[in-house]
Amino acid sequence: MTGSRPLRPRLRALRPEAFGADPSGARLERIRRSPNFADGIFQNPVGARTRPSGSKKEFAKIYFHKEQRLRRSPGAPIPVHPTTLADLAKPPATGLRVTWMGHSSVLAEIDGHRVLFDPVWGERCSPFPFAGPRRLHPVPVPLASLGTVDGVVISHDHYDHLDLPTIKDLAGTDTVFAVPLGVGAHLERWGVPADRIRELDWNESTGVGGLTLTATPARHFCGRGLRNQQHTLWASWVVAGPEHRIYHSGDTGYFPGFKEIGAAHGPFDATMIQIGAYSEYWPDIHMTPEEGMRAHLDLQGGAPHGTMLPIHWGTFNLAPHPWDEPGEGTLAAADRAGQGIALPIPGQPFEPGSPGVPATQWWRPFTHDASTGRRDAPPSAPPGDAGATAAAAARIASATTSGPGESETIKAS
Repeated sequence: MTGSRPLRPRLRALRPEAFGADPSGARLERIRRSPNFADGIFQNPVGARTRPSGSKKEFAKIYFHKEQRLRRSPGAPIPVHPTTLADLAKPPATGLRVTWMGHSSVLAEIDGHRVLFDPVWGERCSPFPFAGPRRLHPVPVPLASLGTVDGVVISHDHYDHLDLPTIKDLAGTDTVFAVPLGVGAHLERWGVPADRIRELDWNESTGVGGLTLTATPARHFCGRGLRNQQHTLWASWVVAGPEHRIYHSGDTGYFPGFKEIGAAHGPFDATMIQIGAYSEYWPDIHMTPEEGMRAHLDLQGGAPHGTMLPIHWGTFNLAPHPWDEPGEGTLAAADRAGQGIALPIPGQPFEPGSPGVPATQWWRPFTHDASTGRRDAPPSAPPGDAGATAAAAARIASATTSGPGESETIKAS
């Protein structure tokens, strides 16, 4: 029909903004040239099943079991540390300070520069404001109160790591965004200028001030829309300054590549390791606390070193395990390994290696008594609401799988 628009651009215009944008043009051509891209999709360093395995019926029994559902949320709102702009404005005495903001969001102050990993300040990790996992605790520090951030690092494009409202707020600053290949398409759609985006393939680096940011391999997958084309990469990250080195795992299953990353870039003063949202139904794409500790030791050359900060837990309900289980599991794994760990409440700054590293089990007063259903916290405090509906939405929102006809296994490259 004369004057009508082609169907595909019209459909693209209807795509929700939170879905982001697909890579195209020169960006897509670069993706296709990547040594980690084959058979039309990005590949993992070793094979990984990205769709839940096992019996759906058995999973449903576990998921909807009343007692287990109760334990997936805290018995009362999780506390946050009253960090202020003045606290963060004071330079760290050691030159390295880390502030866990919840989930995988971490502010790292390293050798005079500030890097913000996977910032998610939104109320839900979802493309929709009315559905999806809601926070189990408030944001510890308003985004505007963080002060100047030199670099924002994104590990991959799932909703619990790449948050539309947060990116839009940061787009109006002068910060540089370091992202895996393809993720820049989302940022550009959301208003981030192209000249402030550094898109990296695995083992590529970029400089931000006096820091070197390197994208390193991870074992995961990607996707935000209804059909996942696997055209955006996922990564872990190394940040190296003149005096300190840190590592952020992003989301990943355990794989032998941690030893290679450690040999090339370690040892690290601090690692931020994913230890939550794991399940026997998706064992290849998220690590258990024991696997996370094993990854940390691999990164450090096989022996205890530095400080491990457990991340990807305590903020959103994304798996069938009790909400506090990752903290308990990491504590036990650290004790067995003789490894120093940090256990801050969200928003609590600490300097790795210093005597003041927080290491108490702050979550225990906020857990449910599984045998009685009693909340250990004051009964007047309402429980979190990230229950079955929200967590089910999480599997759609933050773990979108391959599209129809694509393999359920991402093959090793």
